[in-house]
Amino acid sequence: METKHGEGTTPWWLSQRRWLPAALAVLSALYGVISIWSAVSPHDRYRFKMLAEFVPGPVTLTAGLLVVASGMVLILLAHGLRRRKRRAWRLAVGICAVLIVTHVGKGLDLEEAFLALVLLALLVYGRAEFTAKGDRSTRLIAVAAVVVIYAVGFIAGMLAIGVYHRKLTGHPTLLAAAWTTVRGFIGQTGPVQYRNVRYESLATTFLVSVTVLAIIIGAYLLLRPLEPKAYLTNDDSKRLHELLDRFGSRDSLGYFALRTDKSVVWSPTGKAAVPYRVVAGVALASGDPIGDPEAWPGAIKPFIELCREYAWLPAVIGCSEQGGTVYAREAGLHVLEIGDEAVVQVADFSLSGRTMRNVRQTVNRVKRAGYVARVRRLSELTQAEVAEIARVAAAWRGAETERGFSMALGRFGDPEDGDCVVVTAHTVDPEEPGAERLRALLNFVPWGPDGLSLDLMRRDRDADGGLNEFLICSLMEQCGGLGVKRVSLNFAMFRSALARGEKLGAGPVSRMWSRLLTFASRWWQIESLYRFNEKFAPTWMPRFVCYPSAGSLIRIAMAAMEAEAFWTRPAAIRRLAGRVPLGYGERQAVQNSQ
Repeated sequence: METKHGEGTTPWWLSQRRWLPAALAVLSALYGVISIWSAVSPHDRYRFKMLAEFVPGPVTLTAGLLVVASGMVLILLAHGLRRRKRRAWRLAVGICAVLIVTHVGKGLDLEEAFLALVLLALLVYGRAEFTAKGDRSTRLIAVAAVVVIYAVGFIAGMLAIGVYHRKLTGHPTLLAAAWTTVRGFIGQTGPVQYRNVRYESLATTFLVSVTVLAIIIGAYLLLRPLEPKAYLTNDDSKRLHELLDRFGSRDSLGYFALRTDKSVVWSPTGKAAVPYRVVAGVALASGDPIGDPEAWPGAIKPFIELCREYAWLPAVIGCSEQGGTVYAREAGLHVLEIGDEAVVQVADFSLSGRTMRNVRQTVNRVKRAGYVARVRRLSELTQAEVAEIARVAAAWRGAETERGFSMALGRFGDPEDGDCVVVTAHTVDPEEPGAERLRALLNFVPWGPDGLSLDLMRRDRDADGGLNEFLICSLMEQCGGLGVKRVSLNFAMFRSALARGEKLGAGPVSRMWSRLLTFASRWWQIESLYRFNEKFAPTWMPRFVCYPSAGSLIRIAMAAMEAEAFWTRPAAIRRLAGRVPLGYGERQAVQNSQ
């Protein structure tokens, strides 16, 4: 929802009633728990006796089962209500209306029925807040799961009747056993009668449990949103290349907009675009918008509108100071510095001097060990060389997940990336005299006509240390022939906090924060990347994250960590959620089918 604010509009996350969907989600989940508890707890005998005079016993049992099922669905709907989904609101309204009747029908529970009426009134009162469109859902999977669960339950029920036939009264036919099993799913008895009430109760409980399980699994799969599968079409890729040719020199992360697992929102004029991907309900834009800075507001507005339309949480990771300023002004987002990017000016780089002593010694040691560096454009490599480099690099990575989203291209060897610069280290292969063995790889993407940005860094784990320093320095030596004037290296998260904690006279808060980051570096490369980049005496360029509110930071951080592959879910679940990036071959297949 958007409300008028000054000359423009205020995004939904700045609305004065932004708390209402979250509050209704909590109340719905809480009332779902209350409904389930009231259905499974003992009934008031006096009320139950009064109800039995007007309502048959089977109807009461069915009403109780519906209360349990409706309560579970209300709990599952809480997530959609929190995200302001219109579909979730409609279902919640319908379920509240059902619960008003079923609470009365299962035991004259007037208190619970009144609570359902109150919740229904609150949902109707807040209906204007629920405007977001529904995400794609797994409807076919939900139906298939319910069918499988009931099929398994039916077979189990029939087998139980066959195994315990001596506990039955008479000799029921196969049709009677099937009808009894089907009626048992809704808590009703059938033609088959048990001699012992205990066995009949166990059979009924099992079959009712099958229904409850089917409702839980089916509702979960039905209501579980699927995130849009992002990929670039040929047209989007072509238009982005054109913008990068014109404006690519202003942002070192611009080329990473060409990742195959990003979608693009364009400005009406086509002069600017926002690349993004949806992860766990968070629309992650990376870097600054692509294109003419004057047209950025035209691209940011439809991006924010798209987030409003589907209730995605907008976030920007890794933008520059200028990009953060525009996002704050146009979308009302808050801006927080998260780290710095190391940029080395080629004209100022030199291995001489005392400050570069350690790097110089490392490079000389690697050279004496027999390593040779080669610096080439990707377009200069043969297909066989590209395939071999890709194969070896994949072997070095092993089973680890490929990391990167905002500052990584996510592929190697794509013909579209011919301007990328590949820096490799080789030694003589001891097994094949005269042949060379690949030992390390750096891949740089274009940063405008005169810059490079580090994309990929791989090395043989058995190789000598210092290869990365050797390759970077080898690249610096060849930059003149490549027409490169600046090189962007790794991004150092929270670099300024680490640097402040090391300064003389740093306060206790700065020192504590620095120590905490050092401790976290045991699992994430925080301090090590800072130390590595600092060796080359770079210029530090701050990078920022944009977010709607402080309460959304944890959710955005989790989504960003998943996008960057710092933590991953099983591949089957990622495919179900549409989160598996498309490779080059898959992308071509999709585009050819369009």
